[in-house]
Amino acid sequence: MNIPALDTIGNVVPEGYQYYAKITTAGHDLSLPGAYLKWYNLYPADAPITPEQDAESRAFLAEEVAAGRVKFVGELGFIILHRAGSVLLLLLTTWRNTNEMWEVAYYKPVGQPDRYALIPAETSQRGTYCVWELAAVWHERHAWVRFLSSARDHAAKLAYIQDRFSEGA
Repeated sequence: MNIPALDTIGNVVPEGYQYYAKITTAGHDLSLPGAYLKWYNLYPADAPITPEQDAESRAFLAEEVAAGRVKFVGELGFIILHRAGSVLLLLLTTWRNTNEMWEVAYYKPVGQPDRYALIPAETSQRGTYCVWELAAVWHERHAWVRFLSSARDHAAKLAYIQDRFSEGA
């Protein structure tokens, strides 16, 4: 294997950056026309998701579905509401085509009256999940594999819905 000079690549972490843990908690599920979604709140210990942010996010998603901007066809999935510094990320993921995760990603400034907006994709290469979001995503991947390996009946769907992740709470 020919490994390049590592001192010239992978330098994406700014000087002085300190990683810190975040908290992931399971919220109340969200049932929308055509979909049933688990809910996760992800936040730093000193800036939890507020009840107002939770309610605003849920109302926004209901409006998106009612307006036809998000369309579900009998889907299961999950949502991550992530407090990421000065923004809230609202990541809606559903399972499609047997084993694929399909995502719609929104953002809005914390504490601003702005509505959520789609996260723009300025190039063909774009960000997906961060290290904190991946913990819930990895859990959901395993929960979905358990579902795929099951009889996929009512009991299996209920088991998937009840299979939740939390960390640091």
